[in-house]
Amino acid sequence: MSFNPLKEKGLSIDKQLRTWHDIAHRKFNKNEVNCYSRTRQILMNGIEVEAWNFKHNFARNTMHTDTQEFLAQTKRIEDAQQTTINWLAPCDQSVLETTLGYEQVAVDLTAWLAQNEPDEYVKETYDFGLLEDFDHLYRYSQWAYMVHGIDPDNILQGQTDVMLGRPTQHHHNCNILRLRKPYDKNTASPQTKVNIMTLVAGEQQTHNYYGEHGFEYGNECLRETYAEIKDVEEEHVTMYESLIDPTESFYEKLLLHEFTEVCTYQNCMKDEEDEKIKDIWEEFLVFELGHLQKAAELFKKYEKRDPEEVIGDRVFDPCHFTSQKDYVSDILINQIDKRLGTNKDYTTIKKLPDDWASYEIQEKVGEDGAPSEVTIHVIAEQKHRDIIKASDMLKSNVPKLAKKGLQTKGLAPESVTIEEYEQMAKETFEM
Repeated sequence: MSFNPLKEKGLSIDKQLRTWHDIAHRKFNKNEVNCYSRTRQILMNGIEVEAWNFKHNFARNTMHTDTQEFLAQTKRIEDAQQTTINWLAPCDQSVLETTLGYEQVAVDLTAWLAQNEPDEYVKETYDFGLLEDFDHLYRYSQWAYMVHGIDPDNILQGQTDVMLGRPTQHHHNCNILRLRKPYDKNTASPQTKVNIMTLVAGEQQTHNYYGEHGFEYGNECLRETYAEIKDVEEEHVTMYESLIDPTESFYEKLLLHEFTEVCTYQNCMKDEEDEKIKDIWEEFLVFELGHLQKAAELFKKYEKRDPEEVIGDRVFDPCHFTSQKDYVSDILINQIDKRLGTNKDYTTIKKLPDDWASYEIQEKVGEDGAPSEVTIHVIAEQKHRDIIKASDMLKSNVPKLAKKGLQTKGLAPESVTIEEYEQMAKETFEM
């Protein structure tokens, strides 16, 4: 269902306060919840954190009283919404279980966006980031089993493959190389703008979650793995946010934030099968329509422009969660050797110059070894191989993919070798 959100009546802001019980009491059963209900919960938590952060930033940069008052009111509402969504996760869901959910969000959301992105340059950036999150899911899946005895499919429910991607140790780049060419706000599709905002929010929340919870495990290698992947998530936020036109005004960004929330809540409501969770998405959609109406009024007042020039006249589906195995497999096979170019473009390992700026970064941070590589050595010591959940075709291609995706320069000491992957492929993993 598509509609013009500027013409829909939302709930007035003065009616959006809720009781503490309503804000904080709801939670799902981790053993019964659909994996994509969990991914929606994780993503919308990030969407609300991004909205709240942006409004605080805007509030520090405006002298317009009516804008200050709107921001003051809605910051509180957004914060309460974030609490409700974040606290849907039950207290017995471990950090690693939640982490597998975060990486399932990253893989399946990025793949969906890539296939529904009208801008080819933006799509290429999504495809590049996709293979990095795919590898993170593989590394964390090993730890979920080693620490908690968890089969990753307990969380992923067979919807997302678990296997080697572009190796995490090669994700550490000179952050300047992560910068992309921004879209032109005057010609870019509203869908491109919403897609980017959605992914930035998801990646930012992933970074924050790892920073706030990765230290909670006693195992030093696992703690270092969280630190290593958290660093990559920072690079992802830098990469995706650089796609945004920096000349957009605060009022334009406010309009886009509210529009993105409307689109994502509408998408979640349309897809959700759990009626109790669906009620939340429906309630908050009505809230956000009220926010959007007021943001549109402020935009017209201070920008002297029609809001439809920025957001168009219909909502989009920026977060439709469904299995993306076929698409991810295709990108994995064809792009595992892709690397960041020196001119905001992309290249391959074979074409990298000897003075590629990321080599220095990788050699420094990996001087004592890469925790993500040690992870595979640790589980191989226990089980003689790694955990892989994928088709027979992909499983048989692991040594070939490892060879294609590994650099010879910038390689951390004691990295898993091609020969070791070949040996592990001969073993059977028994849960």
